[in-house]
Amino acid sequence: MPVLVITGTGTEVGKTVTTAAVAAAAVAAGRSVAVLKAAQTGVGPDERGDAAEVVRLAGPVTASEIARYPEPLAPGTAARRAGRAPVRPQEVAETAAKLATDHDLVLVEGAGGLLVRFDEAGGTLADAAQLLRAPVLVVAAAGLGTLNTTELTARELRGRGLDLLGVVIGGWPAEPDLASRCNVADLPHVAGAPLLGALPDGAGALTPADFRTAAPRWVAPRLNGRWDAAAFTQREAPAPFA
Repeated sequence: MPVLVITGTGTEVGKTVTTAAVAAAAVAAGRSVAVLKAAQTGVGPDERGDAAEVVRLAGPVTASEIARYPEPLAPGTAARRAGRAPVRPQEVAETAAKLATDHDLVLVEGAGGLLVRFDEAGGTLADAAQLLRAPVLVVAAAGLGTLNTTELTARELRGRGLDLLGVVIGGWPAEPDLASRCNVADLPHVAGAPLLGALPDGAGALTPADFRTAAPRWVAPRLNGRWDAAAFTQREAPAPFA
């Protein structure tokens, strides 16, 4: 798995912090890691973007961006409004493949969900994953509504012949409600793929040292961590209704 594409079921589901956790776990396992942010939106030229945030949290990781646009919009829209060239899937694939020649693992982080458009032709992160023939990790929210968006994402991936590696819950609350607890068992079912981790809410606010120490406990062995899906499900999922 030299390249792993990381997408979310939408915005604000914990995709960047999850990317950092996967990177930190891989670094702790002795792997060299690069993170590629295909299109960074909503930041100025001198502001820290998502790739830089991954480096801040995860440690010695190579950070790369293809383009950034000032307005917090879908990449294709942000590029058009800024009067700049858009990012295209072929460019994403070529950049990731080049990084893979010098790193054990390349994490390609998307913007928003799987089908957010990069360009006027409708190119998406899914197209880049197809060109790379790379597996995809889906970051999902914990609570109400996540089953629908997760299943839609999984169906689109399978319809394109892409490998859905698994699902990570991007923010697990300290006091989960009933919907979140039920979703622990239901998410793997609707995704047709295993649950590969759960990050605690607020993980990104930890100090980098604490984040790096804890990250392997948040993701499964498939992602170089020690997180136990069966133990988490037994602890957090509610007992069947009698």
